[in-house]
Formats: sequence, structure tokens, C-alpha cells
Amino acid sequence: MSNATQKDERQTLVHRVNFIEGNALSIPILKILQADGTTYEGAIEPTIDQQLALKIYDTCVFTRVLDERMLGAQRQGRISFYMTCTGEEAAVIGSAAGLDQEDVILAQYREHAALRYRGFTTEQFMNQMFSNALDLGKGRQMPIHYGCADLHYQTISSPLATQIPQATGVGYSLKMQGKRNVAICYFGEGAASEGDFHAGLNMAAVHKAPVIFFCRNNGYAISTPTEEQFAGDGIASRGVGYGMHTIRIDGNDMLAVLAATQQARAYALEHKAPVLIEAMTYRLGAHSSSDDPSGYRSKEEEAKWREHDPVQRFKLWLINKGWLKEADDAALYEKYRQEVLDQVKVSEKIPCPSLDELIEDVLDTPTPALKQQLAELKAHIKKYPKAYPKTSGRD
Repeated sequence: MSNATQKDERQTLVHRVNFIEGNALSIPILKILQADGTTYEGAIEPTIDQQLALKIYDTCVFTRVLDERMLGAQRQGRISFYMTCTGEEAAVIGSAAGLDQEDVILAQYREHAALRYRGFTTEQFMNQMFSNALDLGKGRQMPIHYGCADLHYQTISSPLATQIPQATGVGYSLKMQGKRNVAICYFGEGAASEGDFHAGLNMAAVHKAPVIFFCRNNGYAISTPTEEQFAGDGIASRGVGYGMHTIRIDGNDMLAVLAATQQARAYALEHKAPVLIEAMTYRLGAHSSSDDPSGYRSKEEEAKWREHDPVQRFKLWLINKGWLKEADDAALYEKYRQEVLDQVKVSEKIPCPSLDELIEDVLDTPTPALKQQLAELKAHIKKYPKAYPKTSGRD
């Protein structure tokens, strides 16, 4: 008997026209932590001890400071571009904390907090943003397009949603190799409007790839609000449509995010199948340093969401547990403000990568065409030396 026949036999039969309402399925939102740092009555906390909790909070503080400092550096003309994680820290850090260190992360462009949680240093962050000779990407990417093979964090691409079908391939590869690891794929609800989203999820569901698809539903695709993006019930309903294990959570609730990710990972490994998590959150900052959110949302709306600040909520929980003191919190912020500022002054003075590195790591042996193009570029720079900085490592 075919699978299609078995499914037909399980379905309820009707004999009159009976349309289903578009949003007939009601998907609840998981909430564990309240705004005052206490948990809801009856809520079950995730597996978390003091060491893990403080590592999560340390990452929160570093990310807040990094965003504050580097957005300022962009405004000063020291770097060309920046995107913040502000307001979405729980969604990113809480999920990263629910993974194994060797699980593969495929990020969009607002998940640098996950990379920090994995161990990316302040120096590595700065070298990437200044595209200097010590940048792991050899200066080929614009700021915030990180990647680190050692930390199993695949390099970010600007085109929206390309990482979604790639994550399915990574997860399927992990399964074929017999590894006890999953891939996690981050994206926003705007990316879920791309065709790659549907192709990637369907492929993962059909081929049972152990992937956690993590949607940060922050309300806006740059300036387009969700009500102008889709008519259905958010993104979680689509996971159900593709036959996937699905959950919707409060993305500003660190404990809810951690609990959902821990269980999603366990399910993906046990069943060798994908999971979709939709985290309801809010981008408190601009989409990027090129964006002005005052043109499409109100100060009142932003103020309302600031009352649900994920970092403050988690901080209060830590204080209630006796694991953090206000003085320690203040010292942590001051430590990272100085550390980031000091590293900016160092990394911005490091020369650019050598021009010869431009064609490395593309092919095993550079083709004659690549070598010719490099020679032409060098001739161009030599012809117009005033247009290129003499202090760089380009020769």
C-alpha cells in the first residue's frame, strides 16, 4: 500500500463542500519568563545551570556593547556598514546555547551574537569589520559578513534566504556521515517570502534532514510590516503545512528559546527530521546603518517593545536566582566598552590583505584568466596611485 493511500485512509471524509478557513489552525506561543524576571506559574524551565546562564548573559552584554560601539564607528566613517542584533539577543543567543559546539550554524546577517557565544574573539570581530590582513575572509566581505570554519559558522551571504536550502544540504550531509549533529538555519520572516524558503523546507521534510529552521519574526522585512508580507498565520503554520515538527515561541524570552532549541535538537537527532521554530521578537534598532525606521514605525511602538527587552528580562531572572549583582553587571559593560574601543584602535591600523590574495582560495590553481585580470588590476592601481591608499598591504 502506498503512502498516499495510507494518508487517504486516515483523512476524515465529507460529502458536502466544506472549505477550511485560512487561519483555522491556532498555534500557541511558548512563554516561560515574565518581564519582571519571574517564571509563569506551571512553566518548566530548560536545562540551565549558573555557568551556562552567566555565559549567555556575558554574550548578551558583549553584543549590546559591540552594536553600540560599531554603529558609532560607522557613523564616524571608520567602517562602511553595520547591522545590530539589539532586541533579538534572546532569539539568537538562547538558541545558540541550546546547540552542541559542532552543530553547524548557517546565519542570515544579524546573528553575530551566536558567533560570539561560540568563542569568536573581539579581535576577530574587528579584523573582519575593517577587512584587514588578519581578517579570516581576507578582506573580501563587507562588515558583519562573518564566517569561521573552526567554530562551524558558515560564511554569511547578503542575498536573502540562500542559506535555507544550503542548510538542508548540510543537515542531510551530517545524517549521511552518521554524525550526532544538526544544522541550524537563521532567517527573518521577510526571507520566508523567498522561494528558497519553500524549496529548502520542503526538501528537508521530504528527505528528513536534521535541521532546525529558526525564524526571527521581528515584524518587519526592512520597512515592510508583516501584514503586508503574508495573509496566513505567520511562519509556523507553514512548517505544519510541510509536515514538520513546529513551535512558536516568545523570542524575547531567553528561557523559552533555550528550552525550545534544546528539545528541537533532541527531536531532530532522534527522528532525523527537521524542526521549525518561529520566534516572535522585535528589532529595536534600524534594519541597518543605511536605514531610518522613523519612516515606517512609531516611537510609541518601539517604546512598547522596549518594555519586553530580552536582555533586561534575563538579567532580572539572574538577579532573582542570586547569580548576578548590579555591580557585576555594570563592571561587565565597562569592561567590554573598553575592550571594543581598544581593539578598534588596533584593528583599523592593520594593513589590508595583499592584492595577490584576491585570487587565492577560489581555485586550486589560478587560471590564466584570473592571473591576467589581477595583472590588469595592478596596472590600473599603478596608473592611478592617488586613488588608492599607499599605507595598505596591497601591492
